[in-house]
Amino acid sequence: MESLSPISTKFSNPNSLPSLLSPFSTFNHRRKSRKCKAWTLSFPCFSSYKTVATQCKVQLNDRDLVKFESDWRRSIGRGLFGVAAAAAAMFSVCCDSPALAESLTVAFPVSRAREVNTVQRTLVETWGLIRETFIDPTFNHQDWDLKLQQTMVEMFPLRTADAAYNKISGMLSTLGDPFTRIISPKEYQNFRIGSDGNLQGVGIFINAEPRTGHLIVLSCIEGSPAARAGIHEGDELIEINGERLDGTDDETAAQKLRGRVGTTVTVKLHSGTDWGSDSGFREVKLSRDFIKLSPISSAIIPHKTPDGHVSKLGYVKLSAFSQTAAAEMENCIHEMEAQDVCSYILDLRNNPGGLVKVGLDVAQIWLDGDETLVNTIDRDGNMLPINMVDGHAITRDPLVVLVNEGSASASEILAGALHDNGRAILVGHKTFGKGKIQSVTELHDGSALFVTVAKYLSPALHDIDQVGITPDVQCSTEMLSSPKESLLKDKSSASSLEADSCIMVAEHELDVQESKGTPS
Repeated sequence: MESLSPISTKFSNPNSLPSLLSPFSTFNHRRKSRKCKAWTLSFPCFSSYKTVATQCKVQLNDRDLVKFESDWRRSIGRGLFGVAAAAAAMFSVCCDSPALAESLTVAFPVSRAREVNTVQRTLVETWGLIRETFIDPTFNHQDWDLKLQQTMVEMFPLRTADAAYNKISGMLSTLGDPFTRIISPKEYQNFRIGSDGNLQGVGIFINAEPRTGHLIVLSCIEGSPAARAGIHEGDELIEINGERLDGTDDETAAQKLRGRVGTTVTVKLHSGTDWGSDSGFREVKLSRDFIKLSPISSAIIPHKTPDGHVSKLGYVKLSAFSQTAAAEMENCIHEMEAQDVCSYILDLRNNPGGLVKVGLDVAQIWLDGDETLVNTIDRDGNMLPINMVDGHAITRDPLVVLVNEGSASASEILAGALHDNGRAILVGHKTFGKGKIQSVTELHDGSALFVTVAKYLSPALHDIDQVGITPDVQCSTEMLSSPKESLLKDKSSASSLEADSCIMVAEHELDVQESKGTPS
């Protein structure tokens, strides 16, 4: 995942997406002349759109044309499209409404390069999603229909998919929004692993050593097939299923290790520094399993109150808003309540965000009633508050939330919800300042499009975008980065957390809350 992954209102299978085009778009072919064919896109013509067209510039024989059309129909039948292309599932246009009686036809040349031909379809999907959902209906004050024409023409003479995808990225860059972008199938798979919180594999984290390129085991997930097989940090990965890994990057190797639960993979490893002996080499057969990537780390910290009593302070670090985060947070708080924890620190430092809905679900673990969690603003400027419905907090114990410049997106939504509703004090440094919400849609080729679909304000109507949230209390510049994950594996050991200056400031603020009395 990227260091600042976008937040998302929906993480959708395109098959479940509603069609946002009415009547349906159609994709078909028409004959421009006896020897010239063109790819034709038809969609409803609204008054703000201009008719654009390019003349056919390539000759295709009937066989090529039929195959391209057949590919379209076969793909549509499998339901592989997002919003724009899902609307293409019908090959007739219904124009019952007078407002939609006109139609707009755009004819484009079909690339003779198969790779580029595929990306042309991705271009139309991308363009359609932007057209229907992008937060700025002026598309950064440009003619978005004309932008499709220009990009398609620029793409036509290309010969590689990479070059064609660069044209899509270039088209998106003209929107002036860095969070609206397309990512490759490989990048999208990594995003899904981070968002789902689960993968099927062997539980090894590997990295390519910069100087030699050797693939080194960074760590094994506790309880994973790799850990059970005795694979250790520092082991070098030599082969996977008998295939040498010389020159293989870490992501490619990771893909080879992943696979369906129950299947096996054989890895050859080298341990130690003695390459002249066979004793350092060994082969291990691993059975793939479900690997859980937990976004929650926790510890109970003994806390000495000003009157000399020792109480239990619950520390919970949330590293990402993956699909399992709210459920794991709820379980964690229940466990701590059962151990008589009296106050809490929720650490959102360096949490780049994730799924918006999960952030709202986490907020409801701490809040009661029908409070506003966040205010969204759509592309037409309409503001819609998102409120809880009969919320019941798991605990009403005092709460401090830690934030810093790495806290972004869903982290800022959560921090704002807890702070503006009087539930928590914020400690740390000013947050990143990302007040936009993205939707994520998988496209037909396995790539994914991130589109900014809304802006948001905190419950108290504070604008966060490019501004951030300033905490109530600053902590010192020492040890501002979040504690290393390894320090939290042993929940009984909290000395490293107690040395964190921000946590010390948080403990002081909890004492202040306690002295004032906290409503229950």
